Amino acid sequence: MTRPLVAAEGIVKRYGPTVALRDGRLTVETGESHALVGRNGAGKSTLVSILTGLHTPDAGTVSFDGEAAPPLSDRDAWRRKVACVYQKPTVVPGLTVAENLFINRQPTGRGGLISWRRMQAQAAELLDTWDVRVAPDAITAELKVEDRQLVEIARALSFGARFIVLDEPTAQLDNREIERLFDRMRGLQESGVTFLFISHHLQEVYEVCQTVTVLRDARWITTAPVADLPRGALVEAMAGEEVAEREAVARPAPPADAPLRLDVRGLTGVGDVFEDVDLTIRRGEVVGLAGSSGSGKIELAESLAGLHTPTGGQAELDGARLPFGDVSAALRAGVGCVPRDRHEQGLVSGMTIGDNATMSVPDRLGRYGLVGTTAKRSFARDLIQRLDIHAEGPEQPVSDLSGGNAQKVVMARALASDPRLLVLINPTAGVDVKSKESLLARVDSARDDGTAVLVVSDELDDLRRCDRVLVLFHGRVVAEHPAGWHDHQLIASIEGVDRG
Repeated sequence: MTRPLVAAEGIVKRYGPTVALRDGRLTVETGESHALVGRNGAGKSTLVSILTGLHTPDAGTVSFDGEAAPPLSDRDAWRRKVACVYQKPTVVPGLTVAENLFINRQPTGRGGLISWRRMQAQAAELLDTWDVRVAPDAITAELKVEDRQLVEIARALSFGARFIVLDEPTAQLDNREIERLFDRMRGLQESGVTFLFISHHLQEVYEVCQTVTVLRDARWITTAPVADLPRGALVEAMAGEEVAEREAVARPAPPADAPLRLDVRGLTGVGDVFEDVDLTIRRGEVVGLAGSSGSGKIELAESLAGLHTPTGGQAELDGARLPFGDVSAALRAGVGCVPRDRHEQGLVSGMTIGDNATMSVPDRLGRYGLVGTTAKRSFARDLIQRLDIHAEGPEQPVSDLSGGNAQKVVMARALASDPRLLVLINPTAGVDVKSKESLLARVDSARDDGTAVLVVSDELDDLRRCDRVLVLFHGRVVAEHPAGWHDHQLIASIEGVDRG
């Protein structure tokens, strides 16, 4: 019996009260490409952070080729064991390929000065050894994304590591670039390199991996040869048997003659993060937008809320052109938004609940640019009551609130302007069950008021409130599910798997 190259057993990791991993396991054999899959929040990132020496597990063991993992403080030892190539490159864009390969370890000559000639020669030899076809003197920022990733892989291999973690490596690549990356992975495997491949696109697992491990709800679920695991079974392992047959509640669709509120045609984002998107929402309709982290769903929603300026296409709200790249103009046009990060984008922590909840509607609180204190307090109290915000009153600092009540304040501000289009991005992220129900009840209220609602979320429970759900994959709408879908159907679309 040969020892596995990497073995993790019984990994437990907590961050305060949150259990990020309660039973993480992984066994990777030498020379294989091993897929690690699971829905957002399954524990993949936590396990990778432990496998790469960024964090210490609270319980469990990690070993490389039968030897215990190095202590966290021995970074050189970790570099000789493992490296991670992330979705966002870690190379320095303004430096050459050679400079990136030997950063902080440049060869020196007389007097301890950097020997540029030796560095160029060593870089050329390293690139040739691993068949990375880029020039050592090329500026890294001018390389294609796939070539930057290969430079990062070559740099890791130069330390002696033969275990490479690829974290969503195809998120920024087109189909042709993906195939070229896979060809290089296969070639490197033949040279003895082992990969841990993380992707939300399950068809890629079947194209390039030999073994797959599934995490769900912070636990190990199964490890199996890819060839022995049908795609439907893989999706159900990710979704969970206990939820595989749950359905979204079917509710009466808006009348076919309901006025069209939002009409999006051919919308394309910067860098084609989303491309040629058509989207309509009628009065009183709730539409969900689902997709993996690199699908473009967040950027599309943020564009409609005025945060970005698309490069092509247009959007109309009640027949009037939506302004792009201007949040204030979008607000005046009738768009309310709950942004993806309440801490960074949704709240001003040094201000009160009343200030946060009403900052988008100063014109309703006074005349000539002056905000009346009594009017603001009354308006805020009404919002606090409507959203069931548990607080002492409008004057309480928003920083004193729990996560669920803080998110309700963000929702209150989005609703304060009586928007005709409500854009909700991960509206229940990080809140307790009771707060989640309260927030989602506001979605139903907005529907009843005739608002057009766009819900962008990774949480299936958020999407169950929708009349239909559109799925983005590599920036394009690839599927539409009417209310009544099963979990495994939606997950299969998100992961790019044809269950038929």
